[in-house]
Amino acid sequence: MSSPARTPQCVGFIIDGNRRWAKARKKPTFHGHRAGYFKLRDCIRWAAAMGIPHLVFYVFSTENWKRAPKEVDYLFRLLRMVLRREIGGIKREKVRLRFIGFRDRISRQMAAQIADAEKETAKKDARITATLAFDYGGRSEIIMVTRALAAEVKNGTLQLDAISEENFAERLWSAGIPDPDIIVRTGGEQRLSNFLSWQSAYSEFFFTQTLWPDFSEKEFLSILSAYQKRERRFGV
Repeated sequence: MSSPARTPQCVGFIIDGNRRWAKARKKPTFHGHRAGYFKLRDCIRWAAAMGIPHLVFYVFSTENWKRAPKEVDYLFRLLRMVLRREIGGIKREKVRLRFIGFRDRISRQMAAQIADAEKETAKKDARITATLAFDYGGRSEIIMVTRALAAEVKNGTLQLDAISEENFAERLWSAGIPDPDIIVRTGGEQRLSNFLSWQSAYSEFFFTQTLWPDFSEKEFLSILSAYQKRERRFGV
């Protein structure tokens, strides 16, 4: 990267194209999701080497429950496999895992596995934090925070005129994670699809035709180079 001073602090990824990647190879859908997981793992390594401290991956949206039950079941099995078998390697590579999204719509066992993974990888010497947006929806997140603030106003612990962007952000699932400087969407579509609706207010967007399993380090570097040439005014 040409300018370390302009290295993004957080990059969000809408990882689209796994199913089309599998279909193009005349393979079942789960092959695409498995290839997508390996690409996600590669991307974390690339970003850590580039000095990017935070990545957020959109891996399962609140709308994805509408997909075929077999596909949803495989995605859950894939996550359980990662949480069961790969935590040791994740810790050795000094990666901190975080999850954002609902946790009351998954099994207690999986919720416990997620909590354990977060606890085990929460090291101060982590090189990078990889956040998985799982059973996540940006609108749902905003509604959740709005309800929490309303309850605080109702019970008298917060004054109505004390509500601010800052204390709103503190109640988001993503609290403590910088707003994404960049959001990358693979797979050719050009929309956010309910990803980080609040946090993306000033993000720079990059859309690529590349299907997620084919996303490369070279393309990532090209996006970062283009980002460094953009002028970010934040409304000024």
